[in-house]
Amino acid sequence: MEEYNCEECGVHEDIVAKVSKVMPDESVLYDAAELLKVFGDSTRIRIIFVLCQSEMCVCDIAKLLGMTQSAISHQLRVLKQARLVNTRRDGKTIYYSLCDAHVQKIFYCAMEHVMEHE
Repeated sequence: MEEYNCEECGVHEDIVAKVSKVMPDESVLYDAAELLKVFGDSTRIRIIFVLCQSEMCVCDIAKLLGMTQSAISHQLRVLKQARLVNTRRDGKTIYYSLCDAHVQKIFYCAMEHVMEHE
């Protein structure tokens, strides 16, 4: 089994000091971890993918992904609570879209990373 320990025990004080200066608060890191958990579900990733392509209503997403409207609505609720999607009402129809370009960027970076290692 490969060990991930230093062979010589000695802290590199200059590196530790440099990183300590820019280390975010624990609460910020916790919030980032919680956000990334939302990306940890394949259904939500599929929904994010289709919303990268176009604004859509629940019916369209359910048809496209071959799932029930109820299942899609549940996942959209999670995405909305995580501030990853926005809604827009047009009459009785609610359309979903990505909240901002950051969501699309996170998704595309993840896809690029996965595809380069295939």
